[in-house]
Amino acid sequence: MAATGPKSAKYIFVTGGVTSSLGKGIIASSLAKLLQSRGLTVTIQKFDPYINIDPGTLNPYEHGECYVTDDGAETDLDLGHYERFLNRPTSQANNITTGRIYNNVITRERRGDFLGKTVQVVPHITDEIKRNIRLLGETGEYDIVITEIGGCVGDIESLPFVEAVRQLKFELGEHDTLVIHLTLVPYLQSAGELKTKPTQHSVRMLLENGVQPDIIVCRTEHPLPQDIRKKIALFCNVQVSSVIEAIDAQTIYDVPLLMQKERLDQRALYMMDLYNDKDADLDVWKSFLARLKNPGDVVRIGLVGKYVELHDAYKSIAESFIHAGATNECKVELEWIQSETLVDEHHCAEVLSQLDGVLVAPGFGERGIEGKINAVRYVREQGIPFLGICLGMQMAVIEYARNVMGISEAHSTEMEPHTGTPVISMMEAQKSITDKGGTMRLGAYACKLKRDSLAHQIYGKLQISERHRHRYEFNNDYLEAFEKAGLRPTGTNPETGLVEIVELAQSQHPWFVGVQFHPELKSTVMNPHPLFVQFVRAALTYSQQKNAAPSNLATAGVETAEVVD
Repeated sequence: MAATGPKSAKYIFVTGGVTSSLGKGIIASSLAKLLQSRGLTVTIQKFDPYINIDPGTLNPYEHGECYVTDDGAETDLDLGHYERFLNRPTSQANNITTGRIYNNVITRERRGDFLGKTVQVVPHITDEIKRNIRLLGETGEYDIVITEIGGCVGDIESLPFVEAVRQLKFELGEHDTLVIHLTLVPYLQSAGELKTKPTQHSVRMLLENGVQPDIIVCRTEHPLPQDIRKKIALFCNVQVSSVIEAIDAQTIYDVPLLMQKERLDQRALYMMDLYNDKDADLDVWKSFLARLKNPGDVVRIGLVGKYVELHDAYKSIAESFIHAGATNECKVELEWIQSETLVDEHHCAEVLSQLDGVLVAPGFGERGIEGKINAVRYVREQGIPFLGICLGMQMAVIEYARNVMGISEAHSTEMEPHTGTPVISMMEAQKSITDKGGTMRLGAYACKLKRDSLAHQIYGKLQISERHRHRYEFNNDYLEAFEKAGLRPTGTNPETGLVEIVELAQSQHPWFVGVQFHPELKSTVMNPHPLFVQFVRAALTYSQQKNAAPSNLATAGVETAEVVD
């Protein structure tokens, strides 16, 4: 008789060694994708060793983008990978930091929960880590919970997390946990050899902390010969079949197929004693990859931002363009443009005139603002497809007020607190807030679209839900004036009246849309975001028209000459 109770989850832990940035998040996401394609329900969580409660107050140069979930959690960018691969939303429970762990324990201590006890890393901190690890697994929704441990084995900050993993392996059943260790096998050009010593030392360090890895995934630039696999297996106490090659890939979306070829999912299922005879169904994934790798056209889109030197600061936007490009069967070549360089209008025109579309990116603070405003003005006047996100939308409002409506001093109170014409102002609910962390308007909110709008055409429905992260908003005192001038608010929050979308009529501009929310946070491989899909399509149309124009002119000139003759 089949069991009818809640599912009993098994736990997979992904650790890393030798160096950071090896791709633990991509390996975790790829394994999760393979297991999901076999019919299992899987989720992934990230445990970060830094002391910030969340990455919301971190500079993007420090930690890349801050990814926001539906429930308003500011999280690590790896959660974006989890959602893009699995096509399932994550939540606050999917990202835990050392800061939150200690905050929870100290709050309980102040409340008196540990009266008479000396509060220590072991057992109190490790108990709190274990409690958070098991939260999702105890919901009964998942067969497997994959937990990525941030940082490197050997880091002081990571020690309590590794200790919690050791305890869980001991406390749970023999086949209920699995540890995958991601490591580096470098190639020494001078010696002409792959070197296993870094991997041996990394695993030894893990063993010193009481954790024996079950599977070792080796990042490498060259294929791992069988003798190298045997050597790693011998020195690291694993079977040869548990040494997995993770060779550099053309795109991160190749990694699930590479891991399938290496039988990572089969090995994991075998070691967790999970019977599953269903073949991984990756046909839709392969179809996406085929379109991605065989584009019929190319479009050049400028990403105008303040943090473009670190591409991870706009990771979700870049990935959304990959999804949208594959849908349109064209390659999106992103031009990363530092907004501060566009303050000079002549240089701005020179840079943007070569593009097929321009996205003005989100951000905070006054640096680079005038460059963003110049970019919006140029693309508006030249008819180049435009998408503004969050701050980008606000800059579009300011630019239109200054250069079309004649409000020369129009500004945002974020940059100019005492402006007399605040077309963008702080939200009323934000004015009494003093704490910076986790206090913005965060998470998913409803938006009602006007029926006769471009936004309605793009989404194909009148009610949508999108994720937000902002303190400032379109000032509704200017709502009627903007509508009369032609910049229409076509999406509003049904409860507050907050303007979510502004656009120009297509009779004025072929494709000009600004959104207060972050559409990039909901784009996945299986469901590319319609705003990005249609923006890329508009850029493709613009590119084709632009490229056709010279030949049409030449043809017209020949015909005129013949008539004259």
